[in-house]
Amino acid sequence: MHRIMIVEDDDKIADILSSYLKRYSYEPVRPRGLRDIKSECLAVRPHLVLLDINLPYMDGFYWCRQIRTVSNAPVIFISARSGDMDQVLALDNGGDDYITKPFSIDIVIAKVRAALRRAYGEYSAQAESDPDVYEIEGLYLYRGNSMVERQGSQAFLTPKEFRLLDLLARRLGQVVPRDRLLEALWDDVSFVDDNTLTVNVTRLRRKLEEIGVDGAIQTIRGAGYRLSPVWKGEHRNEHP
Repeated sequence: MHRIMIVEDDDKIADILSSYLKRYSYEPVRPRGLRDIKSECLAVRPHLVLLDINLPYMDGFYWCRQIRTVSNAPVIFISARSGDMDQVLALDNGGDDYITKPFSIDIVIAKVRAALRRAYGEYSAQAESDPDVYEIEGLYLYRGNSMVERQGSQAFLTPKEFRLLDLLARRLGQVVPRDRLLEALWDDVSFVDDNTLTVNVTRLRRKLEEIGVDGAIQTIRGAGYRLSPVWKGEHRNEHP
């Protein structure tokens, strides 16, 4: 049973979400308080987080960044804010999806189910046969914890970031069309703005740069993205 942590200060909305999640055999959990969501996340260890933006003490953007330091569990924002910038900020701060209030409970359940499939390998039989760890020109990808490593340096990715890198890595050196990536990362692309993919690519690039993989994800204007092994044969100078 997957644990879903509901970070919501409106008890009525939280109760509605809890009721429906139980109906679909999920285990809803609410934090004991909203002052330290990071500690609550460590204690609960949820498989997925439903996160509001307007919260007391600190907003959801801040808490999503904090959650990302201790967990790669999918984070779905649920907020009354419907502006494009709010959705961009949610994704840019580590979120995986965004739902606006008032929401359709069917959409919430569908997005929860899809996020869990993608994060924990239930989406296709392919995940069962794929190795937990594989290597491309000295770059190691760890499926179990969505981690990437090169020459001892590690970066932890969100499930969507890892899925994006995985899709590009499978076609190393080839252009992967934007619409192919959108369809693979989100079940219903009609609910996803095209800029959402750009935001996820930007975040992935930033994390790869942290481990010395610079310029590997190339934008092919009007076509899509390509992963190029520019790091091949490079060696860091450990003693500057």
